[in-house]
Amino acid sequence: MAEEKEMSFLGHIGELRAHLIRSIIATIIGALIIGFNINWIMDHIFFGPTRNDFLTFRVVNHFSREIIGHNSIHLPKDFPVRVQKLFQQFNVMMAVSVFGGMVMAFPYIVWELWKFISPALHEKERKNSIFVINGVWFLFILGVLCGYFLILPFAINFGVIFKISDIIVPLYDLSDYTTLFLQVVLGMGVIFLFPMVVYLLTSIGILTPQFLKTYRRHAIVVIMVVAAIITPADVLSMMAAAMPLVVLYEMSIWMSIYVHRKLQKQEKALAKANNN
Repeated sequence: MAEEKEMSFLGHIGELRAHLIRSIIATIIGALIIGFNINWIMDHIFFGPTRNDFLTFRVVNHFSREIIGHNSIHLPKDFPVRVQKLFQQFNVMMAVSVFGGMVMAFPYIVWELWKFISPALHEKERKNSIFVINGVWFLFILGVLCGYFLILPFAINFGVIFKISDIIVPLYDLSDYTTLFLQVVLGMGVIFLFPMVVYLLTSIGILTPQFLKTYRRHAIVVIMVVAAIITPADVLSMMAAAMPLVVLYEMSIWMSIYVHRKLQKQEKALAKANNN
């Protein structure tokens, strides 16, 4: 019996390794796709938020012209970027490729995770897990898009237009811009997974809707702190990051209420069946 358990455990380890290997391969394939198209991606996606024709700026300026009669955002024509180290461009290319590969492969990685845990679940749990798996990759991608289109452009706009002297000539460091890009975009992708965390914790009875309601004010303070961490120091970027997070928190409360009521119904039905 002990030998069977040991073999079973080793079998699970081998199965997990197979899923991890396939996930890593998917990430490498995504990174190679990014790497072979790195020039176009750097020009149109990576440095896209530094230009006036970026989608977010065009939308904001459209409404600005309708309301106040002129554009409210106007970036300089040039965004000078400097390279100080010999392999700095290569390191940035690798970081962008790996990050892009992870984003491209993320739905597949989550699917591999579901394939690993689904055999151990009951039929009802398996149906619920499909909702969780789809919610995880959807919210992550939504967070990445929110960081890229909503927060990053305003952070760049603030950094570009803020001046303390006309004598200072702006010259931006490639590594600093890369850190800002990954910090905002990846950070928002991770933070957007919060509703799924609430769903899982409520499902296993650790979290309740009452707890989320009681500590709503404390949560808003934490959200502001998190928004300040993943964005630069300007207030506009921080508020742009905090607003969707507050909305996510309110959505998480409703999700917790739904799951909690569902669990209560199941407990009542089980108690009624035991009494009969």
